[in-house]
Amino acid sequence: MADYRVRACNTAPDSENRIHDDRTAALYGFRAGLVPGVTIYGYLTVPVIERFGVEWLTRGGMRVRFLQPFYDGDEVVVHLSGNSVTARRADETVCAAGEIFWSADAPPDLALCPCAPLPAVRPPASAESLAPGRVLGTLYADLPAPDPASLLTLSNYLLMRNVTLGPWLHVASEVRNFGEPRHGERLAVRGRVAERYGRKGHQFVLLDIIVAGDGERLVQQVRQTAIYELRHGAGR
Repeated sequence: MADYRVRACNTAPDSENRIHDDRTAALYGFRAGLVPGVTIYGYLTVPVIERFGVEWLTRGGMRVRFLQPFYDGDEVVVHLSGNSVTARRADETVCAAGEIFWSADAPPDLALCPCAPLPAVRPPASAESLAPGRVLGTLYADLPAPDPASLLTLSNYLLMRNVTLGPWLHVASEVRNFGEPRHGERLAVRGRVAERYGRKGHQFVLLDIIVAGDGERLVQQVRQTAIYELRHGAGR
């Protein structure tokens, strides 16, 4: 299969997450605002869906790590080989790496992530507000264009609607698909904090997330890892 090539687009320059803003990103050592990880994930899925079709969207998954940033206008070269998919810059730097999988495990129990109200006032992201085991407030959303990138974006929104954040990074996801959102379906994005830890001056959080459609129809399970507090000079 031929490589998929696309020009990276910073789809979130005005986002509340200012790591996508050129000036703010520069303060952390990056040369410009970062193209969102969910956008890169969308690029990765193009050859995956071309090869595996709708079946991957209903019972497949991907473990993806975002290793280096893409910037607006960069050429992205996506290569799928077997069950491995990568996104490279033109200089061959691997910026994202994914592993395709097919799970025979039983679907998760929706009770893992019970519904809960969003906070009336979001607390700052901290060891207390992101304590392991904490149930997050449920985000309800409609997706006019339920493509893979838009669907995974909901997992980022869940974090952003539960706590206030400075510039932060989406660094990895494990996505397990159970079905495509239906036209006009209201989605409930439910989650809890699985882990919180520090590493190399950064503060990380791992979320367990379930996306359910009308009538608690399971759509997607996500384990989302983010650096919620960056050290200065973090650019790579």
